[in-house]
Amino acid sequence: MRNRTLTLSVAAVAAGIGLVTVPPSNAATTTTASSPSTVRARPPAVPSRIAAHFDLATGQLPENIALDPDGTAYVTFATARQVAAISPAGATRILATLPAPADGGADTPALGFALTTGIVRTTDGTLYFLYASGDAATTGLYRLRPGQEPRRIAALPANGLPNGLAYDEPAKTFYLTDSVLGTISAIPLNGGHARVWSSAPELAATEFLGANGIKVRHNAVWATNLDRGTLLRIPLQHGRPGPVRVKATKLTGIDDIAFAGTGDDQVIATLNAPNKVVRIEADGHAKTLLTTADGLQNPTSVAVRGRTLYVLSAAYTTATDPNLVLATLPRR
Repeated sequence: MRNRTLTLSVAAVAAGIGLVTVPPSNAATTTTASSPSTVRARPPAVPSRIAAHFDLATGQLPENIALDPDGTAYVTFATARQVAAISPAGATRILATLPAPADGGADTPALGFALTTGIVRTTDGTLYFLYASGDAATTGLYRLRPGQEPRRIAALPANGLPNGLAYDEPAKTFYLTDSVLGTISAIPLNGGHARVWSSAPELAATEFLGANGIKVRHNAVWATNLDRGTLLRIPLQHGRPGPVRVKATKLTGIDDIAFAGTGDDQVIATLNAPNKVVRIEADGHAKTLLTTADGLQNPTSVAVRGRTLYVLSAAYTTATDPNLVLATLPRR
């Protein structure tokens, strides 16, 4: 039943439930990129390969990724409720498994199953990740130190769906999206109280899931909204959110994002249901980099190390081959 609920939920995304191509106008808080995003034709092929295949039968559906400097990829396996390390050679090692709630996660909003979601690695090698279970005793932000058991360091609302996770190193603060509540919350590095940092209307879901992927970049929080197909930038103004700017639209099924290069002009995004990875330019237009021809199976997350692109595919609706794809970004 759990897998059937998952398939139905993501199938809703594939069908474009509630997708709004132009977010609600709010002149006081929102500015919009001058050119709406459209996914243009694919440029010359991006070299790619499948680096690891995961076990669909045991729930190894990869949801989010963080990288070690040595090329190890740390991933969350959603329905298995696990955190794992994928070696540069493609070997999978399970680091932790979260206990299932008594009801199996049936009370988890929107999805009906418990899952591990966003993950971050700090410079000391500690992993932090999110767990959504529909249970007030277990939903929250967890810390996993090498050789230790995971420990919850901040509780999060059980009626929400904590999803994307990002870390602001200078501020020693985590930012996380809640796809059901339509919020971004902030949590100190050492844990404690989670405060709602932004509940801007641009983060809200329209029918299924709203705020999703998140990153901190050059004194701003960047987030995606799956239902609306939008990429958002929110300036950090002395720790408070500034006016929301819609940087790109019409990105059906947008999930996670990463940055290539040193500026803000190359955002790499996964489009889950369309099975694409795109590069979003500064003017809001998107160019296709990877497709099903490269092995994509509902890509959920993306990370960049130098010119190497790491893409996780969860196979939520394809139910064929959850995997990790490595690709080489073209020079600019």
